Amino acid sequence: MGAGGVAGINFIQCLRLAREKFYIVGCDINQWHLEIPDVDRRYIVPYSIEPNYIDEINKIIISEKIDFIHAQPDMEVEKLSEARESLQARFLLPSKETISICRDKMFTNSVLKRKGIPVPLAIQVKNMNDLKDDMVSICKRSKSDVVWLRAIKGAGSKAALPVRSFRQAKEWIHYWRSTKRLESKDFMISEFLPGKEYAFQSLWYNGEIVTSQARERMEYLFGNLFPSGQSSSPSVARTVHNKKVNDVATKAIRSIDAHATGVFCVDMKENRDGVPCVTEINAGRFFTTSYFFAHLGSNMPYYYVKLGLGTKLKALPRYDALPKDYYWIRLVDKPPILIKEGGWRSISYDR
Repeated sequence: MGAGGVAGINFIQCLRLAREKFYIVGCDINQWHLEIPDVDRRYIVPYSIEPNYIDEINKIIISEKIDFIHAQPDMEVEKLSEARESLQARFLLPSKETISICRDKMFTNSVLKRKGIPVPLAIQVKNMNDLKDDMVSICKRSKSDVVWLRAIKGAGSKAALPVRSFRQAKEWIHYWRSTKRLESKDFMISEFLPGKEYAFQSLWYNGEIVTSQARERMEYLFGNLFPSGQSSSPSVARTVHNKKVNDVATKAIRSIDAHATGVFCVDMKENRDGVPCVTEINAGRFFTTSYFFAHLGSNMPYYYVKLGLGTKLKALPRYDALPKDYYWIRLVDKPPILIKEGGWRSISYDR
């Protein structure tokens, strides 16, 4: 599901990278995008909010004799999760409760905070009358003049913006209310985290971590065009070995789900003291750049599918599955490039 999106295309590339051959059926709502992925059959499907969505998916499953189903878009992950009892194919999803919690960034923040996991200070925007005081409170407690305003649900840094005044926040919310039908309560404000940003991708089974790898986002795809200055998809990412990141991510996932199963991807950013704070957890789907790790030697989508099909995997590195300091550089209409630290081909002018 979501085969025509960037994350779906990367997932499919990972399966094609494996030695084993797969018959892959790609589904998407966008006919144009569905022409891009390397799949064997393509189906245009209804939006996941349509009442006949699951029925149509099951028809495809039965017709194509599908063994295993995976969704990349969060909305479709949630829909498949809710209808899991009626799905006609295998899947490897966390519990319904876990997916419900992780779909809501404010709820995730609240749960993790109660469990003592480092998270940014955050408050849900329940009404505009309290927003100004809430912004002042977070700025005072975080010793900053800026707060991070974002949508509680959605991927790709949806409706995210660093704001320095109540007017900026009010007008930004007004814009999204008037054009995208988001309400005030669909937003949250949180402490602005100034440090390094990490992404921890992991695979779990029955509460045990199978394998994982973290990367640092160095530069953002189209970040210069976003009002926030960043997006969730990196144009440059670097593999890292960071025990703090590994520990925080592991504790966060176990705090949400003691019996974690499937894919868990954790976004973190350092606060002023250098502590990695969890900003969100994506449960049930991979990061956009899953092909980065697979290309380098840790093919988590492949492991995930095999695990979902009931195959016992050989022992894999639980943490730091790949060597550190490898850079994945990607742009639109240009295949990604993998570069090891120190292997740069450019020369400074003054040299």
